Amino acid sequence: MNKLLLNVSELTTYYKTRLNEKIYAVDRVTFALESGKIIGIAGESGCGKSTLALSLMGFYFPPLYYNSGSILINDIDIMKIKYASLRKLFLGKEIAYIPQSAMNALNPTKKIFKFIRDIMKGHDHKLPTSKIKDIAINRFRTLNLPERVLYSFPNELSGGMKQRVVIAISTILNPKILIADEPTSALDVSSQRIVLDLLKDLMNKNFVQSIIFITHELPILKSISTDIMIMYAGEIIEKGKVNDVIFDPIHPYSKALMGAIIVPEYGMKNQKLTAIQGTPPNLKNKLTGCRFAKRCKYVIPECTKTDIQDKYFKTRPYKCIFDYTKLKEINKYEK
Repeated sequence: MNKLLLNVSELTTYYKTRLNEKIYAVDRVTFALESGKIIGIAGESGCGKSTLALSLMGFYFPPLYYNSGSILINDIDIMKIKYASLRKLFLGKEIAYIPQSAMNALNPTKKIFKFIRDIMKGHDHKLPTSKIKDIAINRFRTLNLPERVLYSFPNELSGGMKQRVVIAISTILNPKILIADEPTSALDVSSQRIVLDLLKDLMNKNFVQSIIFITHELPILKSISTDIMIMYAGEIIEKGKVNDVIFDPIHPYSKALMGAIIVPEYGMKNQKLTAIQGTPPNLKNKLTGCRFAKRCKYVIPECTKTDIQDKYFKTRPYKCIFDYTKLKEINKYEK
């Protein structure tokens, strides 16, 4: 049986604007992550994916604020401990983060080895520099990164090399949980494959035990994830095994999202790509019922009722309130 590494319950976080308005970018998110699992998180831009990543790391710096819910790592709620303790005991060791736009995350005035030394000294100031050097060299060799990279400045590396270096730095302390926020964005196809293989290799070598992989490129999730969660307007609207979500989605938004990509298994000639009409709701407004209702072609009056949200959307996994397969049978909404 796989060990439970992360347990998130009813997590709600928000951004505060200059007008003191609260924008709930992550709303009542609940999920669990076990060792050996790679959970892919997908959804259109602005749905809350990156905010969820920052929230899970405890990076609550204005304008991002914690509202409610729990984040359990090793059965300890990290929302109940001070940030100094979180940074020393959990960040980097138990949970690590590859930031979005990681290629621009490195200070161009520092050599790569200094990043590694600062991280390891921050967790153990007595660790000799010679020991840190040995660890870094061995890790880079294991990940097929040449030793010379340790003594290079970031601007001396290619985009794909910088991305791999950031991954190596983020995992130098062998974290149990790795959050990768769009690690393949802005990379060519060959570099994307290298990054995906590197992440898998990290798990195979037990340098990390589980991964949360965030992307808007859905085809990538099929090649790396064991499970998928679909986010929309701050909520997780569907989650399940990768093949179930891709080939048999339940929620109309998931269905529409999958209809907007090419799935080779369906046959290239028979596929018709469809756009999702409309725009996501304004999260400054109080939202009731299904947040996708105004964009959904299957919408029925019950979808927008206040009590629907509590009745159906606190159920895990999420399930739409109607059976759209029956609507297909009567050919009422399908053209």
